[in-house]
This record gives sequence, C-alpha cells and structure tokens, in this order.
Amino acid sequence: MEFLENAALADWFADYGNLLWTYAVLPVLAIVGIYFTIRTKAVQFRMIPAMFRTLTDKALVDESGEKKSISSFQAFTISAASRVGTGNIAGVATAIAVGGPGAVFWMWAMAFIGGASSFVESTLGQLYKVKTKDGYRGGPAYYMQRGLKARWMGVAFAVILIVCFPFAFSSLQANTIAASAAGAFGNSDSSNGTLLIVVGVVLSVLTAAVVFGGVRRIAKVTEALVPSMAVLYLALGVAVMLMHLEQIPVVFAEIFSEAFNVQSAIGGGLGAVILQGIKRGMFSNEAGLGSAPNAGATASVTHPVKQGLVQTLGVYFDTFLICSITAFIILVSIQDPVGAGRGIELTLSALTTSLGAWAGSVLTLIIFLLGFSSVIGNYYYGESNIGFITKSTKVMFGYRLLATLAVLVGALSSADVIWNFADGVMGLMALINLVAIALLSGIVFKLLRNYTNQSKKGLDPVFTADQMPELDGLECWSAEDVRTHQIPSVKR
Repeated sequence: MEFLENAALADWFADYGNLLWTYAVLPVLAIVGIYFTIRTKAVQFRMIPAMFRTLTDKALVDESGEKKSISSFQAFTISAASRVGTGNIAGVATAIAVGGPGAVFWMWAMAFIGGASSFVESTLGQLYKVKTKDGYRGGPAYYMQRGLKARWMGVAFAVILIVCFPFAFSSLQANTIAASAAGAFGNSDSSNGTLLIVVGVVLSVLTAAVVFGGVRRIAKVTEALVPSMAVLYLALGVAVMLMHLEQIPVVFAEIFSEAFNVQSAIGGGLGAVILQGIKRGMFSNEAGLGSAPNAGATASVTHPVKQGLVQTLGVYFDTFLICSITAFIILVSIQDPVGAGRGIELTLSALTTSLGAWAGSVLTLIIFLLGFSSVIGNYYYGESNIGFITKSTKVMFGYRLLATLAVLVGALSSADVIWNFADGVMGLMALINLVAIALLSGIVFKLLRNYTNQSKKGLDPVFTADQMPELDGLECWSAEDVRTHQIPSVKR
C-alpha cells in the first residue's frame, strides 16, 4: 500500500486539483449556474412545489401492466444514494476544519446556483435516454453523443466518470466506513488491522451481491436504505441542536460573517474558505457534475422536465438537510473547529462531546449505511457508462469484479492520495459536463416552457417527440413510451 500512502504524490494531486478548481472549474460552474438561473427564471426555487408532486409519480406501465422501468422516487433514491454518503459527514467536517464556518455558506450558495445546473443536466439525461432490457439508461455521455453528435466527448466523459465514481469515490466510502469502525471498536494497531480486513471483506461481499443483481435490485436496496439512514442521522443532529439551542444564532452569525471575512486567519484567506465550501459542496451534492443524470435517466416519466425537478430536489435534500446537520453538529459542539481534526474524526469528536461515547457506535452504523448506499449508487453510474462505451458482457463482468475489488482496496488503504486524485478527476468531469449542458440548454428551456404551458391548463404534462420535431436523436418519446397507468389529461 506504499503507493497509496505516498505523501508527495498526494501533495502533487492536491496542487493540480487546486489549480484546476480555482482557475477553471469554479468560474465556469458559477457562470453557467447563474446563466441557467436567469434563463429559467429561478426554476430551482419557484418550482419547489412541483418537485414534491413529481416525486410521488408512479412508474409507467406497458399494456400487460408490467412496469417499464423504475419510478421517479426510485431514481431519486439511486442518485441520493451516491450524493448522500460519507462526504456529508467526513467531507463537510474537512471543509470546516480547513475553511472554517464560512465554508458552509458557500456550500449553501453553490447548492442553490447549482440547482439550476442540476435541473438542466437531468432533464437532458431523461430526454436522450435509451431503452435497455432492464428499462432505460442515459446520462451525459448519451446526450453528448445524441444531442451534440460528439461521441468522442461522451466516451471521454464516460471514462473519467468510471475512474472517479465506482473506483475512487467508492474506495473513499469504504475507507471512511473502515476508519469509523476502527475508531469505534479497535483497541490496538493489530486489532485495527484485523478489523479493517474484516470490514473490507464484508463490504466487498455485500457489494458483489447487489451489483450482480441489476438496476432494479439497486433501486430496491437504495429505496430502503436512503430514508432510514437520513432519518437516523437527522435525529442525532436534532438532538445535538436541541442541547445547544442558545448556540444556533451564534453559529448562523459565524457562518455568514466568516463567509465574507477577507481578513480570515485561515490559511489562504477568503479564497480558501470559498474553495473548500464549493469543492466539498459539489463532492456532496454533485450539482452540475454529470453524475445524477445517469440515475435520472432510468426513471419512466411522462415528461423529461419531471426528472429535472426531482433531481434538483435531491441537491437540496443533500446540502440543506444532511450537510447542514453535520455543520451544526460540529459548530455547536466544538468552539474552534479549524485545525481540530479532519474528516470523520472531527464529526465523531463533536457527537461524542455532546451526546456521549455511545454516539460513536451509532455514527459507525450511520457511516456504514451512508457509505454502502453510495457505493451502490456509484457502481450504477459506472455500469451505465460502461454500457455506453461497449456492449461486451465480458467487459461488464470484469467491471463488476473491479468495482467490488475497489471497495476492498479502499477499506485497507490510506485515503489521502485517493481524495486528492478524486478531486482533480471530479473537476475534469464537471468541466466537460458543464460545457455540454451549456451548449444544449436551449432545448431544456423549450421543454420547460412546454411543461409549464401544460401545467397552467391543469394537465399532468406529457411530452412526445412530435411536439418538438426539430429534435433528433430521441429514442424513447413516442406516444407508446409515455403511455401511463393514469389518463394523461388528468388534472393535478
């Protein structure tokens, strides 16, 4: 494992990643997000009620009554499984440890702006999805090929995503699960080593059992795990906040004052605060990154805009609920979190300080649920993109084995190299995807008008390809494809 523990290599990846994010990713992310916000008239804010209504839509059925694919809610949970992971606990803690309380504000700000990017990318993912034997498949690689006529761009994106999500990010999830277990139950270096091996083997076996079962099994597992893990973690967070009610106004003041403090004592000043908040925010909510459209495309819905709305809600669920809970747990429990420890150690310290040692064991369970569901979601993103590159069943089988092995390796390795490497790859993913959705955004604006016009008439919006005959590359939007168990003109 010496390669994965190489400090010089970790530093090199960190330097490269910081340059990429500072001078390329952040400016493009902000400009594109603001542009989408203006052109859609802040769809990420004004259509929040529609997001919740759409979440309850059932999957479409064929003439025999069989489901064509998975429902909006199941697609939401697949994306949430990837979004809501150890980044919400370890990632947020690292952002605060390095960037201070002000980093939380920039997480919030970019989640709101990024909500517009998430809407655009997931609507495109739905529009350009393709049929498979299990239902539907799609994502950035597909709309790059079918919408931009640039297969080379889709292949490049797919390769980067496969390296980033099922390998690097899943390794990080496994590493955090193992580290949490060692912190809660380990007693010595030798016992910790044995525990890491046991955790790694168990995780890899569980991962193999799920990923060889197909997308519907993934949907069923995440549908059960995501709500339960969210409720459990939120309950702990609320308990901590109730114990420190008098600190809540102080924490809010710190978050907003430090967000704009140019004289910040934190290394790197205000730039470090902004960079940490936005990087960790994107790692957590993935808005504009190009990952969530892979999940959104699997849903069977009557209009592409519906999954754009649902996946935007996923950004809010991740950042404004889960990430904020972590931030408040830390900030009300630890007086000076900057430099007080990073990652899971800081969150664990904050919880045990407020609730006692028993909270460490509960957090380990939560970390397992969060991390394992993220591994599942990450795996599916990779599967979708392997399917884009090649139809070879041998390649897919090999990918599944490697994705399972990545979990085992991650549990036994140091995370520094993988974290910094993943940051850089994530930046490249975001850049390619943001360029693509900016070029295709005019189509989304037309689809949004189509959806809005139908909604104003009291209809459940339905889209078919003949409504926009100027579009080509569409496979799944005939009248038969959007036939539903409901009458399309039913009022909402």
